[in-house]
Amino acid sequence: MPFAHGAACPPPRPATHRTTGTMGEAPELSPQAPLAVLSKVELRVSCKHLLDRDTLNKSDPCVLLLMQSQGQWMEVDRSEVIKSNLNPVFAKIFTVDYYFEEVQKLRFEVYDSHGHASVGTHDDDFLGGMECTVGQIVAQKRVTKPLFLKYGKFAGKSTITVISEEISGNNGYVELAFRAKKLDDKDLFSKSDPFLEIYRIDDDRSEQLVYRTEVRPRQRPFLTGSWPPRRLPGRAEPLAPQVVKNNLSPVWEPFKVSLNSLCSCEEKRKLRCVVWDYDSRGKHDFIGEFFTTFEEMQKAMGENKVQWDCMNPKYKIKKRNYKNSGVVVLLDLKIHRVYSFLDYIMGGCQIHFTVAIDFTASNGDPRNSCSLHYINPYQPNEYLKALVAVGEICQDYDSDKKFSALGFGARIPPKYEVSHDFAINFNPDNDECEGIQGVVESYQSCLPKIQLYGPTNVAPIISKVARVAADEERTKEASQYFILLILTDGVVTDMADTREAIVRASYLPMSIIIVGVGNADFTDMQILDGDDGILRSPKGEPVLRDIVQFVPFREFKNASPTALAKCVLAEVPKQVVEYYSYKAFPPRCPQPHTPDSNLSSPQ
Repeated sequence: MPFAHGAACPPPRPATHRTTGTMGEAPELSPQAPLAVLSKVELRVSCKHLLDRDTLNKSDPCVLLLMQSQGQWMEVDRSEVIKSNLNPVFAKIFTVDYYFEEVQKLRFEVYDSHGHASVGTHDDDFLGGMECTVGQIVAQKRVTKPLFLKYGKFAGKSTITVISEEISGNNGYVELAFRAKKLDDKDLFSKSDPFLEIYRIDDDRSEQLVYRTEVRPRQRPFLTGSWPPRRLPGRAEPLAPQVVKNNLSPVWEPFKVSLNSLCSCEEKRKLRCVVWDYDSRGKHDFIGEFFTTFEEMQKAMGENKVQWDCMNPKYKIKKRNYKNSGVVVLLDLKIHRVYSFLDYIMGGCQIHFTVAIDFTASNGDPRNSCSLHYINPYQPNEYLKALVAVGEICQDYDSDKKFSALGFGARIPPKYEVSHDFAINFNPDNDECEGIQGVVESYQSCLPKIQLYGPTNVAPIISKVARVAADEERTKEASQYFILLILTDGVVTDMADTREAIVRASYLPMSIIIVGVGNADFTDMQILDGDDGILRSPKGEPVLRDIVQFVPFREFKNASPTALAKCVLAEVPKQVVEYYSYKAFPPRCPQPHTPDSNLSSPQ
């Protein structure tokens, strides 16, 4: 394995959902980090028998997670540093997107850290690495492999274990704020430096570390020449220190964990909470423990507080008048629901489907068999194939099964003036057709009545649908989301106006799918699809969300219709959830929770 000893890692890859803070925290709900609906997997890491690279103490391990992208390894995230420990259990939970159809290669690298976890690995000792795929971890749920040094050499008996858990669509996260009172003093010349660990007890009675608080004030990383100190690029944790060192009544900084991590979304699952006195050599002194459940924790919601006696079982047996080793108090608990695409659909959100068809002269005379609009009685043309493939999926999410069908780039009766947003059923008061079959019939019947012309302007239709979407936005409900399917045979001629219209539409409940029909050079159309960079208006304003998906139909000419639909609709669920998360609109009628996940609604 080509592991480089102590090699520097590339800068962190930008991520839509990056865990904030130190260990196991959930993503923030914010316009800057909209929540997506992609399948996600949480990875927990532990190691055994690591190499000891320190002279006076043991190694201080830290794990880096890298993912292969376009042949290069990019850093995704890194764990905390655990002092003087050759068998570390890391509290950091790595979160990765999971795609069934892709081979996602991961690399775990373990270092003996000589500095802060946010700094590069230039001066750190390489303890070993392991490569695998997301699919392997998901399939096996628990993977244990030996660590390798460079050139395939074993790192002694060192092993790394990765445990995976899928984050369900119904998952949310909980924000907890703890403090303690009158903890036992374990230090001789000063007071204890307490930290708290929370463990989830699984069905097989094994314990999974959910969260570990910090004991020392956080270092304030800052960039050279900057004052006041700023966040390092790619780091999301706050810079304020936690004042819990040398303190028998500490107030730990509030933290967030996913409900799946905390209790597997089961309120009655037992949790074990342990308080330790921190030791820089890794030999932490046990202060006490208590057991609870998420159900009990929820009593701390609002103005209430919940507290537990922190018990040392040995003291309880030996000391006759032993009461406790202190008290731990849950000051506050807030539950935040993370809604999925299905939450919105099952809550009554309708997907309103609009199709816009290119009737410019470049398509060729519909009466000619070479025309892209030629109606062959034995085989549908490319326009019809694309329309039916996408429309048949969208119609399942529209209760009235009525679809708006528009045309652009043609001269239309009665005056035969050029129009770029006409109803193909020629009813200006109601452009909807009954079902996909109604759209097909209106398309076929309008061809003999119009004159193909030009140019290829699509901004008017985008703006027309956007006006309807804007009316929907003002309801402040997740009731309708709009998908505009544009079928065109060439590059748009009003590119500047189209970019402007797309930027405006990115703030609305709307997605745009563009299918290029025919054999034209669609290179310039890739500009509208934000996959290769952020789309901006002519004035430089960026889109709020990436709402455009462009595909040339010729790439799917010999594939099944489902392949085209899967490609062009793959991003729609993510776009729906991004929009409603940004607007903080919950589903209209959230479905009741399943028996094993009857968690409270967000406050």
